[in-house]
Amino acid sequence: MRLGLALGYWGRGPSPSHLDLATEAERLGYDSVWTAEAWGSDAFTPLTWIAARTSRIRLGTAIAQMAARTPTATAMHALTLDHLSGGRMMLGLGLSGPQVVEGWYGRPFPASPLTATREYVDVVRQVLRREAPVALDGRFHTHPYRGEDGTGLGKALKPITHPLRADLPLLLGAEGPKNIAQTTRIADGWLPLYWSPTRTDVYQASLTGLPEGFMIAPMARAHVCEDVSEGLLPVKAMLGFYIGGMGHAARNFHADLMARMGYGDEARRIQELFLAGRRQEAVLAVPDAFADEISLVGPRERIAERLELWRKGPVTDLLVTAPDPHTLRVLADLNG
Repeated sequence: MRLGLALGYWGRGPSPSHLDLATEAERLGYDSVWTAEAWGSDAFTPLTWIAARTSRIRLGTAIAQMAARTPTATAMHALTLDHLSGGRMMLGLGLSGPQVVEGWYGRPFPASPLTATREYVDVVRQVLRREAPVALDGRFHTHPYRGEDGTGLGKALKPITHPLRADLPLLLGAEGPKNIAQTTRIADGWLPLYWSPTRTDVYQASLTGLPEGFMIAPMARAHVCEDVSEGLLPVKAMLGFYIGGMGHAARNFHADLMARMGYGDEARRIQELFLAGRRQEAVLAVPDAFADEISLVGPRERIAERLELWRKGPVTDLLVTAPDPHTLRVLADLNG
């Protein structure tokens, strides 16, 4: 199981520790470093900044939001950074949800998310292969554009720049069973949001017949500390925000996933509190047991024991969010 460093997205401003963590991860032999985006900082610019200050570690977006860019624009970002980094780029994509797509990006959330994802990946793959001009008569993505409001002058094109790798790894963030199953067919890897090494049966039906080399790369908070309850507070804060606030009461993919993992009543309670403006109560309502099983928190000996559970399962890459270099060093030592 390879180790990766997941830096996430910025909060109020750039984190002064991200570059130091990335360079330390490379020094320790971590395989990859990942950046993200929500509705603030973008995923590609910080990753380029890190690429310029490292030489070996692979670079991934976990995740770049599909609604933020056309698929050709995303492919341009990926092929450009792949060239600049000497072939270290991995493209992680996600559809996000209706609240972000419509509220932030000002465009409709696709009526058929699986079809929209499949078409998006198709276009990105065409750009990276550069075998012919990009052409797709899709439901959500059409190249050249043929809409009634167009000029009719669009021309099928292939990229001027020759991509460094036609097989640049493409991973998808997927939560629903059908979306995960499709991911195993059209992508090179899957970026789970929540992964419990003791509940792999939740995903078993969607992960049958995996192709050789398929990456399963979940993110997990890691923190070497003495007080487990205190160490879990950032995990609970994240879960409270995602389950309570990253969606609507009637449609929240994160809450649905928590329910499938056996915490349905708790997920509904977190939503109720968060949507009522009682955010701190929503965070405290997150069960310690759930926060604990999807993270690696506590003294070194406890983390060592729990890390073995992750290593025994199908996870190929563990992407850790770690607040300090000491935690990175401990995990590197424990993972061998």
